[in-house]
Amino acid sequence: MLPGVIYASIVPFLTKIRVGSRHTLPSQKLLRSSLHLSTSHVVFSGIQPTGVPHLGNYLGALRQWVRLQNEAQPNTQLLFSIVDLHAITVNPDAQQLQRWKRQTLAALLSVGLDPEQAIIFYQSSVPAHTELMWILSCTASTGHLSRMTQWKTKLALADSASLLDPTNRSKLKLGLFSYPVLQAADILLYGTTHVPVGQDQIQHVEFTRDCANNFNALHGEVFVEPVALISPTKRVMSLKNPLVKMSKSHEDHRSRILITDTPDDIKIKVRRAMTDSMDGVSFDELQRPGVSNLLSIMAALDQHGTSIDELVQKCSTLGMRDFKDRVTVTISEGLADIRDKYYHLMKFDDGRYLEDIATEGARKAREKADIILEKVRHAVGF
Repeated sequence: MLPGVIYASIVPFLTKIRVGSRHTLPSQKLLRSSLHLSTSHVVFSGIQPTGVPHLGNYLGALRQWVRLQNEAQPNTQLLFSIVDLHAITVNPDAQQLQRWKRQTLAALLSVGLDPEQAIIFYQSSVPAHTELMWILSCTASTGHLSRMTQWKTKLALADSASLLDPTNRSKLKLGLFSYPVLQAADILLYGTTHVPVGQDQIQHVEFTRDCANNFNALHGEVFVEPVALISPTKRVMSLKNPLVKMSKSHEDHRSRILITDTPDDIKIKVRRAMTDSMDGVSFDELQRPGVSNLLSIMAALDQHGTSIDELVQKCSTLGMRDFKDRVTVTISEGLADIRDKYYHLMKFDDGRYLEDIATEGARKAREKADIILEKVRHAVGF
C-alpha cells in the first residue's frame, strides 16, 4: 500500500481514497482500521425514487452497483435501497411517489441488479431505519448538520448559508435538516463496511462515521465505521448547461437522457445539446465543456471500450452535426437492452413480479436490520 493512500479492496475497478486530499474522510487511522475489521464485507447504497433514472444516475452509480454485484466475493453482502423516506422531504404527490418507486425498482433490475445476489428493497418497508435514526439523533451533532450542503442545495442556497439567517431558518424543515441522520441510519443498520458514492456524497459518509463514533464512545463498540468507495466514472453533465451535472431538477427535460429514452428521443436531445462553434472535435473540459461531455458519455457507453483519446482521433474532422449523430448511435445502442428490459418488467404479470421482488427484499432486509437494532437497543437500555 502506498503511503497516504487507502485502497478499497472489494473489486479492482474502485478508485483509491487519498488521505489528506479534499476527497478524504477526516481520520487516516479510522479508515485503516475499517478496512481490516473482518474478512467479510457489507456494501450498502441507496437511490431516491424519482422515476426512471437518467444517464448520470446510470453511469455514476447504478452501473457501479452492478459491477460490485458481479465481481463480489461470496462472503460479500450487498444491499441496495430505494430510499422513499428521504423522498418525502420535498412532499411529493402520494400517487406519483408510488409510481416513481415502481419505476425505480424496474430500472434497478433492468440495469442488471439481481435479487438473488443483492437485497433490493424499499426503505420504508424496514421500520428499523426510522427507529435507529431517532437513537442516532440523540448523539448527532447539530453543528455538523448545519455545515452539510444537502439542505442548502435543496433550498437553492449558497454553500456559505447559515442557520443564523432567520430567512433560512423559516424555509428549513426538520426532515430536510436531519436528512443525513436518516442516511447514517440507513448505512449503519446493516453493519455496512463500504458505501459506493460519488465524490459529492463523501461528506455523508463522513457524517455517518461521526455518528458511529459518537454512539460507540458512549455505549461501546456497536457500529462499524464504513469506508466510502469512490466511483472512477466522470460526472455526466447537463446537455443544456455542461457546467452543471445532469439532474432531474433542471426544468428542461432535454437537459438529460433517461435510460428508457427511445432512439428518436436521444437524437433530439443530443442534436440540441449545447456545444460550441469551434471546428472539429477535441476534448477540453475548460474550453469545450459541451463537446467534452458528449465524448465522455460516448466513451462510457462505447461497446468496444474505445477511450476518449481514440474517439477524438476518429471524430476529429467531423462537423458537429455528424459528431452528434455518432454520439446518438452510441447512446442508443448502449441503452437498448436496458430500455427493452424495463418496459418488459413494467408490464410483466400486471406488476405482481415487481411487488414480489420488493416484498422479498424487504423481508431479507428486516432480518438483517433486526440483528444490529437489537444490539443498539440493548446498548441504550431498551
